[in-house]
Amino acid sequence: MTDSDDALLPLDAVRPPASSKDTKGAPVPAPERPVARVAVDSPLPHLDRLFDYLVPASMHETAEPGVRVRVRFAGKLVDGFLLERVDESDHEGRLTPLERVVSPEQVLTPEIAGLARAVADRYAGTLTDVLRLAIPPRHAKAEAETPKPNEPAASEARPGADARPAVPAARPEQRTKPDQAGTPGQVVTPGQVVTPGQVVTPDHAAAPDHATMLERAALPDAVAQAEQVAEAGVDAEPVKGGSAWDAYPTGPSFLDALRNGRAPRAVWSAVPGARGWAGAMAEAVRATLDGGRGAVVVVPDGKDVALADAEFARTLGPGRHVALTADLGPAERYRRWLKVLRGQVRAVVGTRAAMFAPAADLGLVAIWDDGDDLHAERLAPYPHAREVLGLRAHRTGAAMLIGGYARTAEATQLIAGRWARPIVAARTTIRSLAPRVRPAGEDAELAKDQAARQARLPSIAWRALRQGLERGPVLVQVPRRGYLPALACRHCRASARCALPPTRMAASPLPSPALPGGSPGSAAAIPLGGWSGPLSDPVGQAVPLVNPAGRIPLEGSGGRNAPFQGDPTTPPRSGAGPMGASGGTGPMAGSGGLGPMGGSGGAGVAAPLCHGPLALRGGHAAPYCRWCGRVDADWRCPSCGSPRLRAVVTGARRTAEELGRAFPSIPVRTSGRDGVLATVPSTRALVVATPGAEPVAEGGYAAAVLLDGWALLGRADLRAGEEAVRRWMNAAALLRPAAELVVLADAALPAVQALLRWDPVTHAERELADRTELGFPPAVRMATLTGAASAVRQMLEEVRLPPDAEVLGPVPVDDASQERAMIRVRRTGGAALAAALKGASGVRAARKTPDVVRVSVDPLDLI
Repeated sequence: MTDSDDALLPLDAVRPPASSKDTKGAPVPAPERPVARVAVDSPLPHLDRLFDYLVPASMHETAEPGVRVRVRFAGKLVDGFLLERVDESDHEGRLTPLERVVSPEQVLTPEIAGLARAVADRYAGTLTDVLRLAIPPRHAKAEAETPKPNEPAASEARPGADARPAVPAARPEQRTKPDQAGTPGQVVTPGQVVTPGQVVTPDHAAAPDHATMLERAALPDAVAQAEQVAEAGVDAEPVKGGSAWDAYPTGPSFLDALRNGRAPRAVWSAVPGARGWAGAMAEAVRATLDGGRGAVVVVPDGKDVALADAEFARTLGPGRHVALTADLGPAERYRRWLKVLRGQVRAVVGTRAAMFAPAADLGLVAIWDDGDDLHAERLAPYPHAREVLGLRAHRTGAAMLIGGYARTAEATQLIAGRWARPIVAARTTIRSLAPRVRPAGEDAELAKDQAARQARLPSIAWRALRQGLERGPVLVQVPRRGYLPALACRHCRASARCALPPTRMAASPLPSPALPGGSPGSAAAIPLGGWSGPLSDPVGQAVPLVNPAGRIPLEGSGGRNAPFQGDPTTPPRSGAGPMGASGGTGPMAGSGGLGPMGGSGGAGVAAPLCHGPLALRGGHAAPYCRWCGRVDADWRCPSCGSPRLRAVVTGARRTAEELGRAFPSIPVRTSGRDGVLATVPSTRALVVATPGAEPVAEGGYAAAVLLDGWALLGRADLRAGEEAVRRWMNAAALLRPAAELVVLADAALPAVQALLRWDPVTHAERELADRTELGFPPAVRMATLTGAASAVRQMLEEVRLPPDAEVLGPVPVDDASQERAMIRVRRTGGAALAAALKGASGVRAARKTPDVVRVSVDPLDLI
């Protein structure tokens, strides 16, 4: 054979034999699909892609798509998820084998993998960040537990579960196109069924791939429900009386569409009158289960989860749903999540983490009170539950229900784009159930009571409380929690700030404030104790307080010019001047005293101070700093030298204390940060609650008072008016029909008018029109860049923005060293903007730039 004949031989015949060093100890690849594509747990955006690994023959049976694996990446062992297995790899070199399969449980389903990729692309994040939110941490003991005897196995509840298809790589070219699951502009009527890639009408009822589901939907309701109960092995309690959806003209057709396997998308405006929302939501979930599909319901907080959990158990029957919350603990939460994954239950209710629940054959995604900021994730990439559920419904062809007493501009945008239809009760029904709203700023009331202009509780509010307590419980909503969360100087109105040095400094740590015997003016010499005197409210009305110890004189405590009477055992602060300095030649000099900047020695030397806001925890407590937590009983105003304080904001606990003195024979219950009440009995009681923590009263509240409307409407926030309407209507919906509701706000404001007429739809439409005119979300897509000034400016110079992008800023934020820039594009350019920002973040990460720039797409706090 000549050299020219070598060209006729196969490549393997002329390739030099492999060295024994190369093959010694090499793992034997799996006989089928030996290449695994793994999403490695790495926060770096430029590594947000799949990496190929070799599947050893020993892991051929366990290394299935969706399992957790451990791989070697950059010389370290890291976690990852195996997304798919293929026959060949594009990598030319040798593949690193998988280290081990953490668990054979396929925790990442194909649907959740594709959803996570879509969410990461929309919010300019990484796949691993989204998977960290979607998949709870593993608990080995809970995973090893076998299903209970009365629970169906995964293969029985989910046909074909033993042969789960491979998880797609979720690459951009493989994702579902916008025209495959109903476009946002498509009109979905009750007579249409939207499935991925197909619009199914009643003529397609005999489609073979949906035969089982449609046969169940075609059965009479009683037979279908009995069959569902028999399969679950439980006795579900039937819904007694009429349906909660009968109050809405399109409500029954919405339930029929869910029961028959169709995919309606609706924005539901719930009616008031203490009817609640959990019952109607449970009926929608039951109709979905009767159609043979699963349901996922997301609510704002644990109180709402408890209400929905109890109603679901009554309507669906025990064991047919699970509730997922963060306070369950890792074991119980993972155990319930596994029930959903294995198909033992198909209905899920929970907080925002439940938006990724792997419900089988998803037929309905629902969100209650989508305007609550608790629906926005605090971790990167900061997704919103409403947007995630909308993506999920769009990709899977499931129905979607957005419910609430008020309506957000985002939900109104979906209706305006004909992606969803409204479900609203008739005006006659709303008028018969809505409370009688009385604004405290009416001209007739002001003519009767001139002091009502400056009183925190005018006479109309007192009458409503007194008359309501004769018939049952009364609700008082206070926007601020705590006792007195903000104080100011009574003389010059300057904000009361902490005048103590920092708790600790890196160069010279300060002595602990708990140690006695400190030097004058030090933290150790600050006494702890009570103080008193009348305290003024935000408008100057004196609020009496009791002071047994006489720490800080307030307005009315011995006269305006009364001397300060401190603790006789505590050395007074040195410095007699109003600026707290003595022994120097000017206010900036000090010798043992404290200058305006806290200088303690040396002319013109200014030591740093805390400058945190002062507040009160109770009527017999000294002012404390909300930043450093220390008590500043010797406080004097650095501007005028006055030791007197006044209340700027009154909290819920202070309000409860005042009402308790005004109604001594009535019990006062509080619901807020210290403890949230889910329900209260129908007996006479004063219930003081912060927004979102209002408990549900048995039979409804007899009256309600909404205090401090200026605190909600006067916030520097784009959503101030929308948020005020939402909080007021959530509280007003808990009242009995025609009960009296007093709101302390100007009746001419649009938000108050929406509450008066109980017309959140018109208010939301006007809000959307105003935002469209001004170029604010949801009419446009916006992203913010927050970080060090130099880093933000550098990223703006390097990022390749879409042609129509508008850059606003950067401007300083609360922290002096931080800046924020906003980028605005049209709604159609949102994907391009997210891709550009993600690419710029990847470049900065590859350079190992020390300053981190936070990228947030469509944040809630724009202003």
